[in-house]
Amino acid sequence: MSATNDTTDTASTDIAITDTDATEVVRFLAEHRQRVVDELSAWVAIPSVGALPERAIDVERSAHWLAGELRAIGFTTELLRAGPSVAVYAEWQVDPALPTVLVYSHHDVRDAKPEEWKETAPFAPVLRDGRLYGRGASDAKGQMIAHLWGLRAHLATRPDGLPAVNFRVIVEGEEELGSTHFADLIETHRDRFACDVVVFSDTLQWKQGNPAVVTSMRGMTGATLTITGPERDVHSGAASGPTPNPVHVLVDVLGRLHDDDGRIALPGFYDDVEELTDERRRELEDLSFDTDVWLERTETRSVTGERGFTVEERLWARPSLEILSVLAGDPTGVSRAVIPSHATAELSIRTVPGQHVHTVAEQVRAFFDEHIPDSVVYELSIPEESGQDPYVTPSGPALDALDRAMARGHGTPTAGRMGNAGGGPAELLGRELDVPVLFVGTGLPEDHWHSSDESIDLEMLVAGAASIAHLWTELGASIEPERS
Repeated sequence: MSATNDTTDTASTDIAITDTDATEVVRFLAEHRQRVVDELSAWVAIPSVGALPERAIDVERSAHWLAGELRAIGFTTELLRAGPSVAVYAEWQVDPALPTVLVYSHHDVRDAKPEEWKETAPFAPVLRDGRLYGRGASDAKGQMIAHLWGLRAHLATRPDGLPAVNFRVIVEGEEELGSTHFADLIETHRDRFACDVVVFSDTLQWKQGNPAVVTSMRGMTGATLTITGPERDVHSGAASGPTPNPVHVLVDVLGRLHDDDGRIALPGFYDDVEELTDERRRELEDLSFDTDVWLERTETRSVTGERGFTVEERLWARPSLEILSVLAGDPTGVSRAVIPSHATAELSIRTVPGQHVHTVAEQVRAFFDEHIPDSVVYELSIPEESGQDPYVTPSGPALDALDRAMARGHGTPTAGRMGNAGGGPAELLGRELDVPVLFVGTGLPEDHWHSSDESIDLEMLVAGAASIAHLWTELGASIEPERS
């Protein structure tokens, strides 16, 4: 399936060329730009929403689609079951003397509300003004398309037509559900995951034309709080006054989660937070962050949060707590004028180095136990099995190789080092496999991940593919194989 093309979108080749391989990579990707668009469009058209049971067959179709593309390049592939979902595993063993890279990403996508999409329907991809719109175009199918075409470009520069490293690839189908069964998948197939370095592709970049190296990822845990007042919905007049209203209690306790300085009020929450080093502060300052530009790009209206820290530090180096949803009464349709029996809120907590899922879960439980009155009852669900701890890429030859590859791929020196505000199983991979994890992403803050009109910037996608093409050369020359 090809995306609808509303405007003429010409290939941009005015990237500063510094070596022969870079010239060949740029030329190759420019020549195949339409195929890049067509392949991503075909994949985006498959509605692989992992959270919807009725879309299970589409998640499987998505896995088969990717497996076919990987086989066409030269991989052997297999579909691995992970709980109710399916992951794609692929490998290409070239030479035991070469280092082995494990590429990680995911092919499941978030659900979408079609009525909120203006550019196109969520699974009807359209190319417009240099952006491909559609659910999953950036998060994270576009990131894997960058890998497919980055590898093709890499092979086009190799005299023997073989890659400079051995490959293992795992693309899971339940990342948007918290990678609930991913640890079991690693444990069951540990020999297939053995590698010298992980390349993790489910992250945002700084901005087009000004790349930065991502060196950290925040952790994540969630919680769902349900407060029950009366045993059933009751008339808002007949029982008004003496009846405990769960909505009142819910908004009161949610309002206590932050203090006046924007700090999270969970007991002991900051005890384990590692303070920013001077080096990390300088790295973030090097990005020349412009708050006005940030607000325009993200459409977030204003800056709030923890006082005493810059926006960059709040995003990538400090924890956060967000209320994602509040549900009570009659949110749609005609009001029944009742005091609702239940009120529910969903929370998302992003953690930073030093913090751990289980400790934060206990802090959440202690907070609500202290602040919810005896006039109501409550239920708190914290799925710790889907929680993820934060990760920081260690310094070393692998990280240096990534820096060089990104500079070659984008045609400009990297702007510095940044973090990724979202989460993912990076810490799990690094810990279980005992190898460094590198972050290579093609998303941008303005891509509208999880929201309406998700899209990917094609120039960013192509530059990411070029960086990936060079990364295999750089890693092949920089890393001594130990686990291959």
